[in-house]
Amino acid sequence: MARLLLALLALACTAPAGAADVPGARLPPSEETAKERLDASPRHGEWVSVDAGGTPVRTWVVHPERRDKAPVVVVIHEIFGLTDWIRGVADQLAAEGFIAVAPDLLSGKGRGGGGTETFTSRDDAVKAVSALPRDEVRARLDAVRKYAIALPSTNGRSADIGFCWGGATSFAWAMKQPDLDAAVVYYGPAPLEPGAIVKIKAPVLGFYGGDDERVNATIQPTRRAMTDVGNRYDTHVFDGAGHGFLRAQGGQNGANLRAAQQAWPLTIAFLQKHL
Repeated sequence: MARLLLALLALACTAPAGAADVPGARLPPSEETAKERLDASPRHGEWVSVDAGGTPVRTWVVHPERRDKAPVVVVIHEIFGLTDWIRGVADQLAAEGFIAVAPDLLSGKGRGGGGTETFTSRDDAVKAVSALPRDEVRARLDAVRKYAIALPSTNGRSADIGFCWGGATSFAWAMKQPDLDAAVVYYGPAPLEPGAIVKIKAPVLGFYGGDDERVNATIQPTRRAMTDVGNRYDTHVFDGAGHGFLRAQGGQNGANLRAAQQAWPLTIAFLQKHL
């Protein structure tokens, strides 16, 4: 089951990126404009190396411009690894007032011990991410969160947000990390193996494209399983939008952009409420 979902996610995540960034809209960039937005960002972003049990995890950290202490959001990348688009999402989260930390979970898996940047093709990165052991991913995310909430500028509260493969990982990590205060899932299925869904403190918010039936087929079983153990799981399904709509904002004849315009403000409001 888990391997099948990974394969489906890899196929779904290859939806073409769009070119629709709306002037003045407080949205993350589309995939095509991510590098431009990063280059023009006034916020302080930096690469740090986080120790995860002797293994360094290369992590992109973006700090907000605010006088008080800020909560942390761990950004979990798609099945493509840590791309400019994921860094652009982190930058937009910082613009909204959060300390955003985006680990490269392929750190040490690439050529010469490098990460995502060393893979010569997207297909190779997809294969490498699909092969990552769950326990190793969880340990790396735990280490990155521990690093981030120890920063002097944090208020000690934390959430995660993930996309595609990262959405599924966001869900799974929330089941294992009791100190998360919130979890956001963009078009990622929950772990539905027997006993996988347990009582968790963090509320979960899920966003899905209406034309993403392979993932959407998991929503109702997940809701039943979450309800059975008393977990909060709120979902939004956007008509006509496809998988990867926040990245591919120009796709689906405008439906992806409409979905992004609705989903992102809901994301920020949810994070502000719980962090």
